[in-house]
Amino acid sequence: MAVYIDPPVWPAHGTVFSHLVSDASLEELHAFAEATGITRRAFDLDHYDVPAHRYDELIAAGAVPVSGRDLTRRLTRSGLRVPSRRRPKRRDPMLLRRWENLFAAGPAADPAAVEELGRDLLARWSQPHRHYHAPDHLLAVLEAVDRLRTDGEELGPHPRAVPLAAWFHDAVYDADPSRPAGQDEEDSARLAEDLLSAPPLAVPDAEIAETARLVRLTARHRPDEEDSAGAALSDADLEVLGRDPEAYEAYVALVRKDFAHVAEPDWRRGRSAVLDDLLATERLYTTASGRRRWEQAARANLTRERDLLR
Repeated sequence: MAVYIDPPVWPAHGTVFSHLVSDASLEELHAFAEATGITRRAFDLDHYDVPAHRYDELIAAGAVPVSGRDLTRRLTRSGLRVPSRRRPKRRDPMLLRRWENLFAAGPAADPAAVEELGRDLLARWSQPHRHYHAPDHLLAVLEAVDRLRTDGEELGPHPRAVPLAAWFHDAVYDADPSRPAGQDEEDSARLAEDLLSAPPLAVPDAEIAETARLVRLTARHRPDEEDSAGAALSDADLEVLGRDPEAYEAYVALVRKDFAHVAEPDWRRGRSAVLDDLLATERLYTTASGRRRWEQAARANLTRERDLLR
C-alpha cells in the first residue's frame, strides 16, 4: 500500500500538474493529502492534481515517483480508477438517456413519470455503500446486453424486459451476509413489480412479470438453455468475470469494498465458496456469444483468484 505520483506534465492554469493516487484506498490518499496540506478541492474522483512546484516535496513526504503509465496501471488494478466515460457527469446522463429510450418505442408513457423513475433507480444504484454494485456495473450490463444482441442473440418474447431487468436486478443491494441468499434479488424483483405497474408508465403486465422473473434469475445465474432472455441477462451480468486479468482484479477489489464490514476470514471463506460454485458449472455462460467472448478468460480468472485465497 502506497501513494504514487507521476511526473508533472499535465498543463493547466499556467503550470503543469502531477497526479497523486493510492493503490489501496481513497482513505489513504485523503490522509496523505491532508498531512501534506493538499486541499480537498484538488481531488478529482480518483486522484489529486498537484502543481509541479510540489513534486519534490511530496516525494520527500513519502509519495513514490512512477511513470504516468505505471500510475494508471496501479490505479486500475486497485479498483479505484474512474475512466473518463464513467465519471458521473458523463455516465449518469448516458444512463438516463438509455432508460428513457426504453419507453420511447413502447406504449405511450408519461415522460415525466419515466424520468422520475429513472432518477430514482439511478439514486438507488448510487448509494454510498456500493462500490461494485454501482452505476458502472449497471452500464456494463446494459452494454453487454447490446453486444450479445449485436451478435445475434435473441432476447425472448419481451425484448425490453431484459434491459428493464438489468436496471432493477441490483436496485436493492444491502450487502448483508446475514440476509438469506437471494433476498436482495427477491426484493429487487418485487420493487420492479411495484414500480413498473404505475399506470403512467404503461408497461404491459406480461412485460412486468417477465422483468421480475429475470431479476429473480440473477440470484443464481442458472437459466435454462431455451430461456434466451434469461441467458442474455445472466451472461451480461457475468461479463465482468471474462475481462482481462487487471480489470478482473479491479472488480474483485470493488466487491471486497462492498463487503468491507465482513472480517477477512469470513470473506475468504464465503468468496471461496462462490468461486467453487461458479467453477463447478459446466458452462458459466449460456449464450453461444457469451461462451465465445468470455468463458475461457473467466475460468482462468476465477481459478487464479481461488488459488490465491487458499
